[in-house]
Amino acid sequence: MKIKIICAIGKNNEIGKNNDLIWHLPGDLKFFKEQTLNKTVVMGYNTFKSLPKKLPNRRMIVLCNKDIEGIETYPNEHVMFEKLNEDEIYIIGGASLYNQFIDTADEMYLTEIDATDKDAEIFFPKFDKRKWESISLGKGTDNNINYEFKHYIKKCKKVRKK
Repeated sequence: MKIKIICAIGKNNEIGKNNDLIWHLPGDLKFFKEQTLNKTVVMGYNTFKSLPKKLPNRRMIVLCNKDIEGIETYPNEHVMFEKLNEDEIYIIGGASLYNQFIDTADEMYLTEIDATDKDAEIFFPKFDKRKWESISLGKGTDNNINYEFKHYIKKCKKVRKK
């Protein structure tokens, strides 16, 4: 199973504050939808709570110790991997899941935003870009903020422990 991470990050790896996105960029939201439509998306409980509604046309999985009506939940990634039979999953947040999966991820789709937010509370983990091949998928501008879509492919795969 391929593990893919998707996230929008600022210049200082900032991704959120007040349990919400920092920047609301229509082009990035469209990119997220295009990448994850008809796929399995995995998130933490706080990310799930921050969503305005259930994401349509996606298999949604929340890693948490709670039962959520109408949502597939697993207490941890080990149980999830035992139960899933997917070709790929997308890790969509939050920071704790990004930290948990950054070393075992095969690919990342990052929207790199040319802006900073000094009030950010949540950050994407730092990673060694030399270990990843980077491909630009295009650029955009929304609300006078420039950004670039990047596809990172890990050069050397790390074996995932069961």
